[in-house]
Amino acid sequence: MTSNRDAADAKPIGELQVSIWRGGDDGELQTFTVPHYESQTVLDVVTWVQHKLDPGLSYRFSCRVGMCGTCAMTVNGRPRWTCRTHVSRVASHGALEIRPLRNLPVIKDLVVDMAPFFDKWRDGRGYFTPSQAGSLTVAPVDGNSPARKLASAAIECIGCAVCHAACDVVAWQPDYLGPAALNRAWTLVNDERDNDRSGHLAAVAVAGGCHGCHSTGSCASHCPNSLNPTASIAGLKREVTKAMLKGEL
Repeated sequence: MTSNRDAADAKPIGELQVSIWRGGDDGELQTFTVPHYESQTVLDVVTWVQHKLDPGLSYRFSCRVGMCGTCAMTVNGRPRWTCRTHVSRVASHGALEIRPLRNLPVIKDLVVDMAPFFDKWRDGRGYFTPSQAGSLTVAPVDGNSPARKLASAAIECIGCAVCHAACDVVAWQPDYLGPAALNRAWTLVNDERDNDRSGHLAAVAVAGGCHGCHSTGSCASHCPNSLNPTASIAGLKREVTKAMLKGEL
């Protein structure tokens, strides 16, 4: 990533034609000419436009080092973390198209409303239910148990919504919980400390739940943290089916 000092000292190696979404859901693309620097990220480009050309441009970012996920946008048709996306890897013939994340309402420009995304986490019962509420004792967890290994493989989701934006089922079926919410439910189903396994399974067994997934794998192929929500959802399908056959749901 190019620091402010580096950008001030560096000389551009060319120009970029950058089309950026402006307005709300019914907005349009606006094109800017931006200097192209070595090691320049897409977030650097957006920041340059706001600082140098249009201070009214709205976008989100926080850490700038690929930890928080708040800078996620759609770059040349693909949802990405813009702080970790180098222009040299994604620019097509010196052109960039930057839009807000798909499948979420646009507040303004590149800023989307994340509330519907996290509402799906709530609807999928993606919250921990302690077995000993109020206890000050740390529950032991066997890191080598099969359930813990399944939970650990999916636990590093940071809620950036890249998988949600990449999911075609979310676009077709607005009530579908989506890969992030279902991935979260899978971690809780396999958490030995959680006291509501049946509740988590019931929440994802409804219409719009885990069986709505078409297993196309877009979530897995786009996840910046290399998680595999498709595998998590497949696990939920198996466990829901087992619970139904046993009469538990």
